[in-house]
Amino acid sequence: MYSMVEYYSDMGQIGQDYGSKNSPTDNSNLDHVTKVIAYHPRYLDHFLNTQKFVMQCDGPLPYDYRNYIAIMAAARHKCTYLVNLYEDVFLRSGGDPSWLNGLEHIPTKLRAISDINKILAHRPWLLNKEHIERLTKGQNSWSLSEVVHAIVLLAHYHSLSSFVFSCGLTQELDGASHKVIENNNVLTQKTAFNRLNDLYNSQHPDSHPQNGADGNIRPEVSVDALMQRMKRLSEKNDEACSETELSNRFKNVEQQAAELPPVLREASGEVPQQIGRYVDDPGFTYQDFARRGAENIPQTFRIQDYSWDDHGYSLVNRLYNDVGFHLDDKFRAAYNLTYYTIAGRTNVDTSKFRRAIWNYIQCIYGIRHDDYDYGEVNQLLDRSLKMFIKTACCFPERITKLDYDSVLVELQHSEKVHINLMILEARNQAELLYALREIMRYMT
Repeated sequence: MYSMVEYYSDMGQIGQDYGSKNSPTDNSNLDHVTKVIAYHPRYLDHFLNTQKFVMQCDGPLPYDYRNYIAIMAAARHKCTYLVNLYEDVFLRSGGDPSWLNGLEHIPTKLRAISDINKILAHRPWLLNKEHIERLTKGQNSWSLSEVVHAIVLLAHYHSLSSFVFSCGLTQELDGASHKVIENNNVLTQKTAFNRLNDLYNSQHPDSHPQNGADGNIRPEVSVDALMQRMKRLSEKNDEACSETELSNRFKNVEQQAAELPPVLREASGEVPQQIGRYVDDPGFTYQDFARRGAENIPQTFRIQDYSWDDHGYSLVNRLYNDVGFHLDDKFRAAYNLTYYTIAGRTNVDTSKFRRAIWNYIQCIYGIRHDDYDYGEVNQLLDRSLKMFIKTACCFPERITKLDYDSVLVELQHSEKVHINLMILEARNQAELLYALREIMRYMT
């Protein structure tokens, strides 16, 4: 039986094994989702270091609270894989089994985070300083450090749920064991990559369009056309737009995002009992930030007024020592990750494409990067990719393997996983920005 410390120590060791050709691996356990993240070893190290820090290292919240918050967060998106995994970790680390009977059986203090959980998961712009105040006042109150720790956990597991679904893994993983054993092998980066391909192809035998049941899958924009557009945009960098024009282009993309439907596949109307016992108000789901004709549209979140670099990073570090360092490294690793390749082409600068994806994700959540020309989004992201991104962020439980297979069909699996890592981290950062801004307002 693992203790929680042993479990996360193993996870941290695996991150080192993937990054080093000479690191010995001794019966290490690696869960399926982390195996997929390991397509990108440089990012994997930051992911595992951050997850280990918030779940196992010294911090404001007790260990049983941390694992239960992970369960609550994953349950908002019906992510049974993560719920099962953290129920197991909760019990292995000595958690009270009665808590797993549902929210009615947990301490009043822990239950109080449920409202913030649902808001951050689905409509983070509705969070306000009064939510923070209610947690920190009265009987069973939270310290601000505990609130920040909880919010970091909620954002992490909401966005990790998006990743689990967006990779099309849930159909295989829901019924699978959580861990795969690697016996006494040295996992070099090349070996790890080959094994991941074998794992993925064994689970997705028809994942290549030419081999799939749907012979009509075709990209809306070819990779060659995408490369030409990226090159053309890079050459136009010296053409400055007025602030008014930049604002109008953002509003146009924001409105288009609001009117774009997610994948039109309704999730099961009923929440499974295993998930439902951890969910308050299951009918509370995502609503488009800027719906045409809607009343009381929230004000756009402008990065020039509150940014991660200038505000969120220092605040989170002050209230929860050093977590900002880990989060910042993880965000930067996902945002800047590149191999200068795409769909077998080499020496390709993909920075324009990557920035368009990141900023479009945050646009869905009403966040505007003031120095960015959102006209590039419509030139680089086709409709099918936008639908996939919106669904992965807002309704990840609707994503299936077919959706994964049908988008960006020319890209390799590792490149699709890279896009899903950006979905994970851009969403994570968006939730943190809204939450940390309200904590700052509460403090002042």
